[in-house]
Amino acid sequence: MTTILERIGNTAMLCLTRTTPPNGCRILLELANENPTGSMKDRMALAMIQAAEADGRLKPGGSVVEYTGGSTGVSLALVCAVKGYPLDIVSSDAFAREKLDHMRLLGARLQIVASEGGGMTEMLTRGMIAAARQIAERSGGFWTDQLNNTDQLAAYRILGEEIWRQTAGKIDGFVQSVGTAASFRGTTETLRQHNPGLQAIAVEPAESPVLSGGRTGAHKIEGVGAGFIVPLWRADLPDRIERVSTEGARSMAFRLAREEGLFAGTSSGANVVAALRLAERLPAGSTIVTIACDTGMKYLSSYGALLAAG
Repeated sequence: MTTILERIGNTAMLCLTRTTPPNGCRILLELANENPTGSMKDRMALAMIQAAEADGRLKPGGSVVEYTGGSTGVSLALVCAVKGYPLDIVSSDAFAREKLDHMRLLGARLQIVASEGGGMTEMLTRGMIAAARQIAERSGGFWTDQLNNTDQLAAYRILGEEIWRQTAGKIDGFVQSVGTAASFRGTTETLRQHNPGLQAIAVEPAESPVLSGGRTGAHKIEGVGAGFIVPLWRADLPDRIERVSTEGARSMAFRLAREEGLFAGTSSGANVVAALRLAERLPAGSTIVTIACDTGMKYLSSYGALLAAG
């Protein structure tokens, strides 16, 4: 191995044994926490930087700029640290302190946009985007602009192929929460090339169900639910959009820890809630794949405060 970047991808898959549906459907989790920063975003961060290097948008001696809820920023900080690019990140106090600290430890410069009561909203997302645009214009840095960057789709097409191989082609449903929409889109498009009948379920916060026609609102499922229809979203891809509340996602994350020994974030909890719902609609014995998007270690302080509060 030459650098830590070679450890990105080729993550394992886990079959849930206790958090299971009553009809015998299998729920498999792709363990994205095995990536170096503990997040699936390592895949897309590396893909965006490599593509920009290849076509000259990011030149030797250049710098990188991004807005992020945290995990993308940590992943970019890892890639930029290894490759030697200065990194400016716009984030917010709405996101886990562990993520912000991790970015700083990897050398990123942070600008923090204040939230309203710690909630993720459309206004917060748009404010972070505007701040990142200003930094990019001022510094001349390469702005990865994750909500519009199609280079990341390549990373999730690779993930789709990995899932197909790991299941030996025996997959009936795929479930993923929607942030930039790249992971849902790239993975679903790839799996559908192998199995056109695959059931694909997109997941969004119940408090901000814009993809399914609801009103924008505040929620606390980090990394998903931008509060508006994101540019990479393809409305024709999902068979169904599941709404999962912050409380439901958090409760499932705690359940996964206690029943499966799997310590994951709230977006992972939301994914499993939606996967269990899909299992109720599929024939007995079907196989559903979803993603443990990141490790719960990224949320340890907030989780601890919730547990202490009872």
